[in-house]
Amino acid sequence: MTEFAIETQALRKEFGRKVAVADLSLQVPRGEIFGFLGPNGAGKTTSVKMLLGLIAPTAGAATLLGRPLSDRQVRARVGFLPEHFRFHEWLTAEEFMDLHGKLYGMDPAGRAAVIPDLLELVGLSAQADTKLAAFSKGMLQRIGLAQALLNSPELVFLDEPTSGLDPMGRRLVRNIIAGLREEGTAVFLNSHLLSEIEMTCDRVAFIREGTVLRVAPLAELQAETVIVELRVGQPTPALVDELARFGTDVRLEKQSGRITITLPEEAALPQMAAYLVAQGHELYELSPQRLSLEERFMQIVGADEMG
Repeated sequence: MTEFAIETQALRKEFGRKVAVADLSLQVPRGEIFGFLGPNGAGKTTSVKMLLGLIAPTAGAATLLGRPLSDRQVRARVGFLPEHFRFHEWLTAEEFMDLHGKLYGMDPAGRAAVIPDLLELVGLSAQADTKLAAFSKGMLQRIGLAQALLNSPELVFLDEPTSGLDPMGRRLVRNIIAGLREEGTAVFLNSHLLSEIEMTCDRVAFIREGTVLRVAPLAELQAETVIVELRVGQPTPALVDELARFGTDVRLEKQSGRITITLPEEAALPQMAAYLVAQGHELYELSPQRLSLEERFMQIVGADEMG
């Protein structure tokens, strides 16, 4: 069994003269929660459609669970919650789940065993006999998540899974995703809510104009680029110039005497502190602050791309 749930090499999609995805090269291990980040129009949706076999790539190669994208049998081991869904409003929640179970080829006993558990998992047991037409957007989002898990998938694609959910609903989705990780299920997560990505994912990819700019573990990103606020006795412009050896964007606020500096990595903190003490400066305060994922997004993708 391959160690990768998703593996792509230079995957490309053109629509006439328009290049929607220029170069998608990724490896997503089994059991990993993988965040796919980029501004509107970056090629995220087209990338997901190629991986799901909904559209054919123009060039490149890819596998899901070790099998080519053209392998129809592998799709029975994949779950998918699209961002824009239109479910069968005339069906009850239980009927909707049963229909999708039939589409997966599940036998009646298998459907009867798993559907109640999934409805309970997403907090919709009491609405099993309620028609979807009466569901709120958040409830539809949750029933959509339930159907994405109906076939006990080894890989799940979630496109904006917390859209329309209240804080309790978002926590429920995070808990479900954490449970999938424990079961060894890979999750490919696309979301504009970067705070949710930050709390959920193991690694993230940043994409712009159809090209992957960077793939990194969240822990690695969090250890990079630390903004530090410090206070020393009698700060001077000369000290500001000296601190430039450790980082960038060194600023002295004259009224408060506080200095801010952006360090390239957390490891530079003790070096800078030791230097200040060695130079005879009285160090009263040193407060590091890690950049949020949104701030890292703006650094990597570009602030002008936020949308």
